[in-house]
Amino acid sequence: MGASSKQVAAESPRKGVSEVAAEVVRGRIDDVWRLFQKASQPRRLRPEDVHQLRVATRRALVALELFGERFPSRRREWFERQLRRIRRTAGEARDLDVLTDRLEGDRGRSAARRDPVGGSERLLAMLKKQRDASRRPIGDVHARLVDEDWPSRLDEMIARIRGGRRTSFERHVRRRLPPIVGRFFDLADRKARGAEDLHELRIEGKKLRYALEMCGSVLPSRAVSRCHESLEQLQKRLGTFTDHAAAADRFRRWSKRKVARCSRSAIAALVRRETKLADHARREFSGWWKRSRRRGLRRRFERMLDG
Repeated sequence: MGASSKQVAAESPRKGVSEVAAEVVRGRIDDVWRLFQKASQPRRLRPEDVHQLRVATRRALVALELFGERFPSRRREWFERQLRRIRRTAGEARDLDVLTDRLEGDRGRSAARRDPVGGSERLLAMLKKQRDASRRPIGDVHARLVDEDWPSRLDEMIARIRGGRRTSFERHVRRRLPPIVGRFFDLADRKARGAEDLHELRIEGKKLRYALEMCGSVLPSRAVSRCHESLEQLQKRLGTFTDHAAAADRFRRWSKRKVARCSRSAIAALVRRETKLADHARREFSGWWKRSRRRGLRRRFERMLDG
């Protein structure tokens, strides 16, 4: 999904921050609820629905981080807790969707070449069973939040937005965006490149990209576009590593279960392959994410915030 589809409207620089905050937070949280209702029906649930739900929860959480001080803390914190719960629940289903798709692809290719995973119908059946089971909790969480009247809670939070002295949206962005930029570059400049560091960098990169989507209308458009493009490239490269590393870890854990004893040789082959691919992706990323690239991106952000 491109930046333009989620950017705050161009007229927002002329609005006060409270007006923009109400529009943006409601819009992001409404997106979550709409996708959550769709994802709460497991029989009709598509992998893309789960993916979009996770993305929507992250966008909503960033919106609350940017504008949260404008809302009553107890009401805001309730939504933050629920959004994280939804993201975790959807995350399990999404991981299993990715792994299932990967193994089904392996099975299709095995007809053309010898593949250590090909033919392992038992393993694929086990994976599909876990994937189907992982979708049921999404409906359970949705039912609970229906009982707790999510829409009315949102109406109440928006109605209680703090206006106070009329602060411009642009002034608010100039104050709230730099800490998010700073967190990202604190991680970007770390020497360590272990799996946890790369995962954390990817998450902070996502947060910064989503923040740019909300703040871009009051910043130089060319600079915003270039920074957004760089962050998308970062996400793509880190995503390759993260997918393989997560797959290797999950297969490794499965290999220790009793239910997997008949598929241990296939699982061991998968662990070796995914680990090798993760190592290759990490080396590729390290070669691309050089000091000169990091410094160039930092300078672009600095110029954008000073512009």
